[in-house]
Amino acid sequence: MSDKTMSAEEAVSRLRSGMTLGIGGWGSRRKPMALVRALLRSEVTDLTVVSYGGPDVGMLAAAGRIRELVAAFVTLDSIPLEPHYRAAREGGAFALTEIDEAMFMWGLHAAANRLPFLPVRAGIGSDVMRVNPRLRTVTSPYEDGETFVAVPALRLDAALVHVNRADRLGNGQYLGPDPYFDDLFCEAADEAYVSCEQIVDTAELSKAAPPQSLLLKRHTVTGVVEAPNGAHFTSCAPDYGRDEAFQKRYAATPWPQFAARYLAGDERAYRAAVEEES
Repeated sequence: MSDKTMSAEEAVSRLRSGMTLGIGGWGSRRKPMALVRALLRSEVTDLTVVSYGGPDVGMLAAAGRIRELVAAFVTLDSIPLEPHYRAAREGGAFALTEIDEAMFMWGLHAAANRLPFLPVRAGIGSDVMRVNPRLRTVTSPYEDGETFVAVPALRLDAALVHVNRADRLGNGQYLGPDPYFDDLFCEAADEAYVSCEQIVDTAELSKAAPPQSLLLKRHTVTGVVEAPNGAHFTSCAPDYGRDEAFQKRYAATPWPQFAARYLAGDERAYRAAVEEES
C-alpha cells in the first residue's frame, strides 16, 4: 500500500493527447470539475470522451479538446441541453456516438470485467441501431434464441471522478443519494484519478456512513486529489448543491469570455473569480 495523493496538475500531467478518457458523475451532478479545469489548462487534446455528459463535456467541446464523444446525453439538468456542447456539435467540431443510458452502463460493465461486449435488450427496435451502424446484434445460444444488442466494452485509458471523501490509499466514499457509475469508470480504466472534498484516515471512512458508501476500492485508483468544492458548479450532495446562479452565467456567456474570466489562472484564481461574482 502506498500514498497516492497528488495535485490536480500532477494527475493531468499523466494524461496524454489522443487517449480515451472517462469522466464520472451525471449531468450537472458530482462532476470532477477541478480536474476538468486542470485538464483545460494543459495541452492535452484530441480526446475520446466517455461521459454521462454535463459541463465537463461542454467545456472540453467548446475548447476544441474532443475528437469523439460517447454519451447517452449532455445536460445541465436544470438546463436540459448543455449549450456549449450544442454549439460545438452543431458546428461539427467532433464525432458523436450516442447510445441508450443502459447500453452505456453495460458498456462500462463489459470493460470493467474485461469482456469484449455484453448482450442487452436496450436498443432493439429503436433508432439507436440506425444512428449507430457499427453496433451488432448477437443471438442467444440457448433454447430461447433471443436476439440482443452486443454492446461493445467502453474501455478507458483513464478516468476522472469526484467523491465526498477518500483516504490516501485510493479508497473513495460517496455520501449523497446516488453513486452514479463512478466505480465502473474506475474499473473500466487503466488509470483512475479521484478528486474528493476531503482526504481522511482510512478508519474515518467507516465511522460516519455504512460500508456500502465505500464506492471506490484502492486497487482501481491511481491517484487521489484533495479538492474542496472540486465539483463546483455542479452539485456534490450532501456537501453542497448545484450553484444555479453560476451555472446560468456559464450557460449564457460565450465560451471565449467565460474561459478568459474563469480558466486563465489556477484553481485559486477560479475560486476567487467565483467569489467575486457571487
